[in-house]
Amino acid sequence: MVAIRIITVMLMSACLANAQNIKQKSEEFNVDFTKSDLVATRLPSITWLSPAEEETHSREKKINLRAEVTSTQDVKKVTLAIRKGVGKKPIATKELAIENNREFIIDESLILLDGDNIVELSIENIDGGEVFSSRHIIAGEEAIASSFAMDRTDYALLIATDKYDSWSDLVNPIDDAQTLANELEKYYGFKTELVENPLQDEVIKKIREYTTEIEFKPQDQLFIFFAGHGHYDETFNEGHVVASDSKTNDPSFNSYNSYNRLRSMINNINCDHVLVMLDVCFGGTFDESLSRGEGVYQDQARMDYITTKLGFKTRKFVTSGGKTYVSDGIPGKHSPFTQRVLEAFRSFGGQDKILTYNELLGFVEKSKPTPHYGNFGDNEPGSDFMFIIR
Repeated sequence: MVAIRIITVMLMSACLANAQNIKQKSEEFNVDFTKSDLVATRLPSITWLSPAEEETHSREKKINLRAEVTSTQDVKKVTLAIRKGVGKKPIATKELAIENNREFIIDESLILLDGDNIVELSIENIDGGEVFSSRHIIAGEEAIASSFAMDRTDYALLIATDKYDSWSDLVNPIDDAQTLANELEKYYGFKTELVENPLQDEVIKKIREYTTEIEFKPQDQLFIFFAGHGHYDETFNEGHVVASDSKTNDPSFNSYNSYNRLRSMINNINCDHVLVMLDVCFGGTFDESLSRGEGVYQDQARMDYITTKLGFKTRKFVTSGGKTYVSDGIPGKHSPFTQRVLEAFRSFGGQDKILTYNELLGFVEKSKPTPHYGNFGDNEPGSDFMFIIR
């Protein structure tokens, strides 16, 4: 047995005729030359049936992908990915079912984005050998409309505080947040996390986790909800979320989380679509301009609308009031603002089953005091945040 480092070059040369790229999981592996079955025979082979050419121009949005796979070893995984250019992060991925582990036909119907599309197949066998093969397809003016393309996850981070060391306790924030989390999980398929009565630094640590530990995909969404006390400093014209350990005698407000800091941190989360909702006093000062959201829902096909809007970066917010105090509500009931949000969630988005940002505003703007809403950070015109019935 000898160790070979250049075997991947030999294998790539053997497969250039099929326009395939071969990747081994390690640069070094062992080959026994006393056996007749060389390592090259262990790698799967991909033969494209449709589209047959490496580059294809099509005015039709619908593409039929067919490819034949053969392998001398059992195939472990087959992955289909779509990229908007070579080397770009996939906008959609799907692991395909395998009926026969060594010889089978891949048959998928795709609807592509307008412009350049790299459609890539990846075949991995049980030994870790992996083969990549792709087709460049230039499509007409159509958005992705297949359920395959919606390879996405919705997340919700809810931070609620009703117990305080220095401030007066509240009665509804945690119950409000738990009820919203249940609605989002049950009807809209969100992955939710509720953080109860966190310390000031725990809030920052939690937001940092969402910045560093979650690999968001391009069409993923993140909903962030704050409930509890809010405070506004007239001297520096700055609003704050009050944490459970925030001190009333703190002229520098070091024990608080300012809206300026939260806005900056949330804007830098590597998720393209973020909605911040604050049911706290003075929540409107989260954004200095209090700018109002733009755009209305257009009568488009449901999947076309979703994928078109998720093509633009989203940074939106809605708060339970402006630069004013807001009601915590009656004990055992929800806050007036959360009641309106629940009404919106339980409308299920109407006939199309999509509750858009602007539709949500239609419910909450009836609250007293009047909520504020708008954009922050890197929001792009034409973006939206959607709660989609699953």
